[in-house]
Amino acid sequence: MSKIQAIRGMNDLLPQQSATWQYLESAVSSILDQYNYKEIRFPIMETTDLFKRSIGEVTDIVEKEMYTFADRNGDSVTLRPEGTASCVRACEQHGLLYNQTQKLWYHGPMFRYERPQKGRLRQFHQIGVETFGFDGPDIDAELLLLTARLWKQLKINHAVVLEINSLGTPASRGRYKAALIDYLNPLKGQLDEDSQRRLSTNPLRILDSKNTDTQALLADAPQLHDFIEDEAKAHFVALTDILKAADIPYRVNQRLVRGLDYYDYTVFEWVTDQLGAQGTVCAGGRYNGLVEQLGGRPTAAVGLAMGVERLVLLLETLNVLPDNVASTPDIYIVSVGDVMPYALSVAEKLRDDLLDANICSHFGGGSFKNQMKKADKSGANMALIIGEDEKQQQLLTVKYLRSGDPQKTITVEEFITLFKHRN
Repeated sequence: MSKIQAIRGMNDLLPQQSATWQYLESAVSSILDQYNYKEIRFPIMETTDLFKRSIGEVTDIVEKEMYTFADRNGDSVTLRPEGTASCVRACEQHGLLYNQTQKLWYHGPMFRYERPQKGRLRQFHQIGVETFGFDGPDIDAELLLLTARLWKQLKINHAVVLEINSLGTPASRGRYKAALIDYLNPLKGQLDEDSQRRLSTNPLRILDSKNTDTQALLADAPQLHDFIEDEAKAHFVALTDILKAADIPYRVNQRLVRGLDYYDYTVFEWVTDQLGAQGTVCAGGRYNGLVEQLGGRPTAAVGLAMGVERLVLLLETLNVLPDNVASTPDIYIVSVGDVMPYALSVAEKLRDDLLDANICSHFGGGSFKNQMKKADKSGANMALIIGEDEKQQQLLTVKYLRSGDPQKTITVEEFITLFKHRN
């Protein structure tokens, strides 16, 4: 009988890897808390119509990548391919948007049927940030400021570059789309296969084609900024002024359009050249029309999403993870003889009084020598040895594994005082 394997592109996260994820997630959570963003959680499965109405029926995600199926009632449901639409649905359903402003964040798995490769999986994880009810460019800027702060904290700021663009309103984008089609139609036969298809479905996506021949054809194409309204231009200039004042480097990329239909005004990507083709580690933009598009009142909105797998890969590639990112015990309790009840009671007493200490108890018996080998291999700074004598006298023996200090036999209370003083 063959062994059962994980589904291709849906990876396990093993204990030695989860420490890095926890480090990243903790850093993100602390930054967002500094900026007063509140966490929201919503289901991983939604009605298919939610994503068709928000993302756009002629996008690659909806056409080719969604995990969509009929449930037992015959209703079409989809594993979420992104988080913004679900966040809008949850906020609108629970009355969080009317006459209110919201600064929210979430994290969890997303699902897209793609060819698995480095930095791209079928089940991948995102951390998303969404804001509602703020019209001005200051909130767009705050999203970029907080991500810039995160990159500095993670020590990857030297390896990421901010690219920004303005898409204007849907009306101006429609005028530009028509001009782009007029320009590209005579060149259709020279476009790559994906771009030929997109010319009749989603022509703006041709602008960020990775095909070098297609990019060469776009050299003389109409420029999007020639079509956007004065109000959108002013919003974009105000945003860049804030970035300059905050000393946040950026470059304007007029071919940056993002792959979802709901964006308008600001769009941005943080990109790196350290991960090959999958160079975007965080992206987002403004989507002022999406709430109304999904049945709510007109609501200004802007957000971002960062790919956890890609950020973890970047941290590992740049070798910037702290030495202590993996969780190792501070204390390893060695039990020799018939002393387990006493040893476990000591461990619980220590956990009561040393709340930040990582304490590992040895289980399964074994010789004193083998237990000490495991204590040393665990990375613990000290072993607490409990044998028949220690049990009888209600003591424990402290053996220092790293410092070379002489061992000592003391009471539990004395050890608690000693540990607090050393740490």
